[in-house]
Amino acid sequence: MILLYSEALAQTNYHKLGIGGGGGFTQSFTDVSSHDFAPAIYGTLDYFLTPFLSLGGELQMGKVKANAAPDDAGKRMFTNSYKAASVNGKVALGALLDDQQGAFLNAIRWMYIGAGGGVIHHNMVKIRRVDPRTADKFPGKDHSNELMIPLNAGFSYYFSDAYGKPKFGINVNFQKCITLGEGLDGYDDSAINFESGSPDNYNFFSIGLRYQFGPVSVSRKSL
Repeated sequence: MILLYSEALAQTNYHKLGIGGGGGFTQSFTDVSSHDFAPAIYGTLDYFLTPFLSLGGELQMGKVKANAAPDDAGKRMFTNSYKAASVNGKVALGALLDDQQGAFLNAIRWMYIGAGGGVIHHNMVKIRRVDPRTADKFPGKDHSNELMIPLNAGFSYYFSDAYGKPKFGINVNFQKCITLGEGLDGYDDSAINFESGSPDNYNFFSIGLRYQFGPVSVSRKSL
């Protein structure tokens, strides 16, 4: 009887669905060597297999840009007004912890990592297409689509409702978006003249709000 009572106490309800949204800024890492910042926003919809394991979709839009670097004789620069859609899996630290590992670990149990895959649409709204030294045109496309790999690390802090279920949350996230092509900066001749040694990518630093809703399930872990 005591064992059964203890197991019942450890169980907590949680919502299976969550939505979120927020904004932040991107930082470019492309064949244009400067790493400038630009604004971006996002929205997410997640399905929680457990309170600490989720699979969801993300929509993102904003700008990635780089101004002409002082050491770039061609004065290449770009502003990419992009849109991206991806599917991401995330696992939080709480999946590895039990309920008796101390106040500090309990406080950071929603610290997570994750990865996924998606598609990004590039739209160059500003780009230098002509080399000022030679008047030659830089090869590349103003519009293109590519596959992308988002890598996530972040932390959510949830406020529980009257029944102890996580309900509202604040989220801070760092995302590294690796693109599988040369469209992010709009320049296609990097493999010949401007090889950076790594795929074009950008960082997305964001803060946002979360709301848990939908069907309720039971977790054996205390939330």
